[in-house]
Amino acid sequence: QVQLVESGGGLVQAGGSLRLSCAASGRTFSRYPMGWFRQAPGKEREFVAAISWSGGSTYYADSLKGRFTISRDNAKNTVYLQMNSLKPEDTAVYYCAAQIYNSGSYYYTGVYDYWGQGTQVTVSS
Repeated sequence: QVQLVESGGGLVQAGGSLRLSCAASGRTFSRYPMGWFRQAPGKEREFVAAISWSGGSTYYADSLKGRFTISRDNAKNTVYLQMNSLKPEDTAVYYCAAQIYNSGSYYYTGVYDYWGQGTQVTVSS
């Protein structure tokens, strides 16, 4: 069993920054590819970013490249999402997710096995 707990969400003005954290339980965290997704009201959950188990490879939604950065600290069992130049359209609940069985794919919700409860990010204009 893996438990994921997100933190760092909140209310920020457009143009501001936030860093989300996702703390994972389990001694084998360093083996898991990790991802961040978001879901706005009335919309489907969408891919934001992902990172390989080693941190050596990162993947981003095309529309977010250059503003968002994913990273991980395996010693702390934590994955991060640095969000800069935030826009009102970034408002959503942000979820982290873990792949227990490395599928080699990162962009789809179905390849992730565990999910956090989400953290709200609200960007005001």
